[in-house]
Amino acid sequence: MVRIDLRDNDIDAGFGLRELLGLRGSTAWLFLLILELTIVLYMLRNLSASPPWAVLAALVVQVVAGALALVVATDPLPWPVTGFIVAAGPVATALTVSHLDSEHAGHMVWTTFVTSYVMAVLVLRGRMGAAWLGVAGVVAVDAIAALRIGTADGAISAALVPVGTVTAISVFAVIIRPTQRSLRILREEATIRAAAEATMAAADGERIRQLARLDRVARPILERIADGAELTVAEREECRLLEAELRDGLRAPQLVSEELSGAARGARARGVEVVLLDDGGFAGAPHWVRQRVIDAATRELDAANAGSVTVRVLPLGRRVLATVLANAPDHDRRTEIDTDGNVSVST
Repeated sequence: MVRIDLRDNDIDAGFGLRELLGLRGSTAWLFLLILELTIVLYMLRNLSASPPWAVLAALVVQVVAGALALVVATDPLPWPVTGFIVAAGPVATALTVSHLDSEHAGHMVWTTFVTSYVMAVLVLRGRMGAAWLGVAGVVAVDAIAALRIGTADGAISAALVPVGTVTAISVFAVIIRPTQRSLRILREEATIRAAAEATMAAADGERIRQLARLDRVARPILERIADGAELTVAEREECRLLEAELRDGLRAPQLVSEELSGAARGARARGVEVVLLDDGGFAGAPHWVRQRVIDAATRELDAANAGSVTVRVLPLGRRVLATVLANAPDHDRRTEIDTDGNVSVST
């Protein structure tokens, strides 16, 4: 039984507010464009009260923070990215308010508008606590500027903007969390069900393939036995070869092919001991690499007239994918095929 973990952090990572709000693909890029245009328009309002260099520096900081808040794919956002976004608000605010006088105190609000939007996106990306830390930093910068200017009117207005915006988004995020949990559970159940159905379909396909192969190679001789006919020496030899071929299908299903099975049958008929083993290394291997293993094994089996040939697919995680060992009275040969399809032969 699959255990479903309902911890909030896993919920945020598995099915965040971005998925719930559809902020993926083209919608996310449109949202990013709107956010960046909004940032630029608000930040340019500071040009009438602050030095251009300070406004442009603050603009760059906020534009980069807004882009990172949406472009980085991981939910919740990685802490280094989160740290930059949190610091961007107070830094940009300090750049634009440090040159204000009492006459232009109302211009404090423009940068805090931008910060409120960026912090709201940060909440949507699963970093609510960090967003509130950024809001606190902006409020502190505005308070220091108000003390320097000697008026609190602009600072109060500027502080209310991010506090109100982030409060609303935070409440929304908390309220919507049960819906996130339900959607995540549904998605996990759908994934588990799809995996189970795929496994069953693969098992059914393999069973049908094996039955068809059994019907093709064993039915004639089984019908002879069922009819009570006395088997000839040639038919008994045929039974021995069929039994070995069927055993190959159980021991090494990934090695079974018309060419390799035919080569193994021919080698056994010549008195060669043939062993095929499959320890699962073919899983995930490209088709052409598998074919290279089968070709190498087929060549060795066709060339053998005595002794033994062992073909083995090694377990997953090995550098060598498969080995072909040929032991003959006059020579021994080992062929290795690695996961990149390289073939090496040693004697």
